[in-house]
Amino acid sequence: MFKQIFPIFQWLPNYQLSWLKADLVAGLTLAAYAIPVALAYGSLAGLPSEVGLYCYMLGAIGYAFFGTSRQLAVGPTSAISILVGVSLAPLANGDAERYLILASSTAVLVAIICLLAWLLKLSQIVNFISEPILNGFKAGAALQIASTQLPKLFGVPSGGSNFFSRIWDLLHHWQEIQPATLLVGSLALVLLVVGDRLWPSQPISLLVVILAIVAMGITNLPEQGVKVVGEIPQGLPSFGMPYWSFSDLDSLLPLALACFLLSYIEGISTARSFAIKHNYRINPEQELLAIGAANLVAGLGQGYPIAGGLSQSAVNEKAGAKTPLAIIITACVIAIVLLFFTGLFRNLPEAILGAVVLVAVKGLINIAELRHLKKVAPLEFKVSLIALFGVLCFGVLQGVLLAAIASILFLIYIISHPSNAILGRIPGSDQFSDIERHPENLIIPGVLIYRVNGPMLYFNINTIESDFFTQLSQQQEPVELVIFEMGTCSGVDTPAARWFKILSQRLNQQGMTLKLVNASGRVRDRLRAEDLESLVGNFRRLDTINSLIAEFSSQKHSDLP
Repeated sequence: MFKQIFPIFQWLPNYQLSWLKADLVAGLTLAAYAIPVALAYGSLAGLPSEVGLYCYMLGAIGYAFFGTSRQLAVGPTSAISILVGVSLAPLANGDAERYLILASSTAVLVAIICLLAWLLKLSQIVNFISEPILNGFKAGAALQIASTQLPKLFGVPSGGSNFFSRIWDLLHHWQEIQPATLLVGSLALVLLVVGDRLWPSQPISLLVVILAIVAMGITNLPEQGVKVVGEIPQGLPSFGMPYWSFSDLDSLLPLALACFLLSYIEGISTARSFAIKHNYRINPEQELLAIGAANLVAGLGQGYPIAGGLSQSAVNEKAGAKTPLAIIITACVIAIVLLFFTGLFRNLPEAILGAVVLVAVKGLINIAELRHLKKVAPLEFKVSLIALFGVLCFGVLQGVLLAAIASILFLIYIISHPSNAILGRIPGSDQFSDIERHPENLIIPGVLIYRVNGPMLYFNINTIESDFFTQLSQQQEPVELVIFEMGTCSGVDTPAARWFKILSQRLNQQGMTLKLVNASGRVRDRLRAEDLESLVGNFRRLDTINSLIAEFSSQKHSDLP
């Protein structure tokens, strides 16, 4: 039990020295990637840039003790950073100290939610946000983030509360564009894009940061209005429980829930992909505890909510990480930077951080996937667009909640409109399939075989009833036997079970007999509980469509096809 809760005591005693070189290289590579990105994400969250470094360092340590993924790298992500930034700014009212307290408090709340979800075994909550909706949300979040960073590249004031108002505000200030800032930001953008394409495994962002700092020192760019990050405090963060009142709880709880959803969904999906690739298993329940521990440590150390991001985890995995020791090494490198080298970033242009963020979030927009959805699944494409424009119009926090609601509504719509079918015998066999898809199938005279493709629940039973009687009315010959093929029905609730009793009585009044076949044990038990066997006969496990037709044929003394 102890080792299950603390997986570090499973892999650390069995650590092989042959892994050390790979973990060391991965840790250093991830640190080279994480330092400039962390500074950029800290700024994106509306916090001092060094807070992003605190999050990477502390989150890695918290996750390493509890996580079951060998490659997942925990730290600030673009989506959560912008979510925190746009949500906390109105609450802080310009008070920087209160802003930091609220951000840290949100991380602690995320940790509490993760702990409760772990205790209640709610890891399956991730399945309620569908991938198409998540793609739409990510695309919207990427555009929303871009709209907050473009002013940094142009050197103009930022304004607006959503994507469209920010773009309009940017166009309104076009005459105030700072040429020097635009030059620095554009060159950085080009170097980052080209560098990532030509040398995808190299820390291009760190190289661009270094070049920018050197350029600021040997040119007159500071005099030309290029804004810089400024002094970054030296040393490690202080630890303590952030103070917040219960009046803050109402405002922070929706934000914490949204951060929890984003953190766990992105983390678990990334961890699963690497586990499959490297042939090992993760524990989804334990990942709830691990993400919670990472957020707790970050919150106690002046950080804000964090997640296992795909981009940083991909850097870690490509660099050859074998165990979570790699992210511990990354944390140590960041700690050394905080202790001794923060002064090097004093002259880092803000435009560089904006460029780093823009390049980091471009991977969130998956145009190919959206085109694929539009072609093969138009309904899912429309739901993706709802999530996308929800983020653009209402903001990231509302977009997360809208995406969650849209996922549930989409699930309800799918279940409430099952694609039921009329079955016919496949020529030359004793098997049955959908007549609509296979018109050559043989229709059994006097028999209607109706298949329910999905669960039968209170909110879809009327749809099933309407479709069934429509199909019944379209039969060319009088129907005497109705067979419900239940093999693809995963479950029935009380209203559906009672509906069968009403249906049986209604059909009997019209001279028809109702039979059910191939129902699962759980479905049979549910129907027996409503005493349906007294109307349709015993549910026999050996019954098949053919045996029911043969029984009907013998009673009618006729040979059916």
